[in-house]
Amino acid sequence: MARLVHRLRPVLVGVSLAAVIAGCSSGTSSSGTSSTAAGNGQSGGPAASAGTSGGAQASSGGASGVPSWCGPKKIKLALTDGFGDNSWRIVTRASAQDEASKCPSVEAYYYADGQGNTQKAISDIQAMVAKGVNALVVFPDAGKAILPALQSAYKAGVVTVPYRVFPGGTDGKDYNVFIGTDFVADGVHWAQWLTQVLPQGGNILFLSGPAGNSQGLDELKGMKSVLDPSKFKFIGQQPFEVTNWDPALTQRVLSAAIAKYPKIDAIVSDFGPSLVGALPEFEKQGRSIPALATSDGNALACFYEDHKAKNPDFKLFTISTENDNVRLAIDWAVALASGGKTPTQKNFVGPIFENSVTGKPHPVTCRRDLPPDVYLSAELPGDEQAKLLK
Repeated sequence: MARLVHRLRPVLVGVSLAAVIAGCSSGTSSSGTSSTAAGNGQSGGPAASAGTSGGAQASSGGASGVPSWCGPKKIKLALTDGFGDNSWRIVTRASAQDEASKCPSVEAYYYADGQGNTQKAISDIQAMVAKGVNALVVFPDAGKAILPALQSAYKAGVVTVPYRVFPGGTDGKDYNVFIGTDFVADGVHWAQWLTQVLPQGGNILFLSGPAGNSQGLDELKGMKSVLDPSKFKFIGQQPFEVTNWDPALTQRVLSAAIAKYPKIDAIVSDFGPSLVGALPEFEKQGRSIPALATSDGNALACFYEDHKAKNPDFKLFTISTENDNVRLAIDWAVALASGGKTPTQKNFVGPIFENSVTGKPHPVTCRRDLPPDVYLSAELPGDEQAKLLK
């Protein structure tokens, strides 16, 4: 995704939410960091019909419209990614900034992209501490390799909140709080659906992000708790094919697997839209696209609608892509730094989104009026996402 280069901007208090979101889309500087004001507390619009039980619960506020997690103390907030250059991260980054904009106490918001380089991700955390942020939310893609940087930030007095990928360590000792999501449950949902559409079993190819990431390992644990090993076999690299959640790498990995394995009955992936570029390889070889259990995305939904008629084995089941996991992490970080009320949840609960077989809770939903890199399960409306992804 192309991005515009810009320098760190001075803080502008009281800008509109539209300006906040626009600032998010302007990308990273050559150092992989950006800055923008937090806004005036306006909401980002209605939640998607799928629900966002993690962030929505924590965002409720009083009659003033200020959420309960927003305290009176003025703060500077930062988000750092281990890897930020795909559509999911762009939408998630915007969701974080949208959430922060609901709290007028957030005077400045900074962002840094580790660009898939663990050392840069560590340096970004250190740079945010040196910049003087009061609260730091971190997506620790590299897992335990990031823990020393988190410990250092925490010891420096910065409210430190890793989320989604577990970095090791303990709440209150190595960082303030880890905000997770129930990836084991995601794996259970996928496996339960696979047993329904493949009652005789079959070969499963599982793709996840960086090597050793806790998300993929937990998802696999959930699947194995349901699947009968005498009927279902995991093929490919174990415990999963490594993609770094990078669409280009995913396409290479999946294309190689399609060529190597003549029998793939199902593909499981925790970043569904990244599969679209390689799935036509099945058709080129005269093979049906297999059952797919994954996360949602407009590109994938429209691909399904375009290809289902010619692929008798192609069935689709998606969970929420869970962009809103970051909202719960933002709520915690802001609450702890600004003196607000901390949320009651530490784990984001992502719902099932689409099922092509039953149509429940939603049928496969393709919005051809929106770009492919849109996630309709997210709280941020699809039309707002489209503006970011131009």
